[in-house]
Amino acid sequence: MHELSIAISIIEGASQEALSRGGAQVHAVHLKLGALSGVVKDALLFSYEVATNGTMLEGSRLVIEDVPVVIYCSECQAERRLKSIQQFCCPVCGALSSDVVRGRELELVAIEIEEVEEIV
Repeated sequence: MHELSIAISIIEGASQEALSRGGAQVHAVHLKLGALSGVVKDALLFSYEVATNGTMLEGSRLVIEDVPVVIYCSECQAERRLKSIQQFCCPVCGALSSDVVRGRELELVAIEIEEVEEIV
């Protein structure tokens, strides 16, 4: 289950950012996850929850935005969202396409943190 290693990498990156801000509290980590990324969303959510136990991210949320597969249709000369990842053909004209525009993402897009106030 490679989702656990992905979750650990996310936690390490978010922890480093929080530490660079003086130990800020991380409330949420936001990801974009493409349908063709090879990552199982539910497994990643579970892995994140387990892997954050005992870390500075314990209690934080992993928020995942699903990214559908979008292809470029050379016949229509337009980007088209696939109805199914089983058929890589334009949903409008039916032309086959392997030109994937979106849908492979595994991208960290934001970290919600609360800055720690310095006491003077």
